[in-house]
Amino acid sequence: MCYSLNVVFPNSQTIQIMSIRIFRIIAVSEGISFLTLLLIAMPIKYLLGMPEAVKIVGWIHGILFISYIPGVFLVRKSINWNIAHVGMALIASILPGGTFILDYKLLRKSQ
Repeated sequence: MCYSLNVVFPNSQTIQIMSIRIFRIIAVSEGISFLTLLLIAMPIKYLLGMPEAVKIVGWIHGILFISYIPGVFLVRKSINWNIAHVGMALIASILPGGTFILDYKLLRKSQ
């Protein structure tokens, strides 16, 4: 009896769609963590004297931010962004809510 393995290799379009989806997840997560840091963890630290909140949320936000920056450059080719789009994506990462606007205006159009 002969068994065959049906291995499916993704084509380049599938890889591009998946990379955009992963980047969107990272972008939205980074935006949520940034707003959580600003609106929840910082008030807890300064109003209630609990610096642990900033330490934990800040650490999570830092990892997501560090993932977001190279992600911009990795999906740049998939989305055919020019330098202005890349600049807008980088600026969006330092503005509260910026990644949500980026997702709404640029990333959803590319899928």
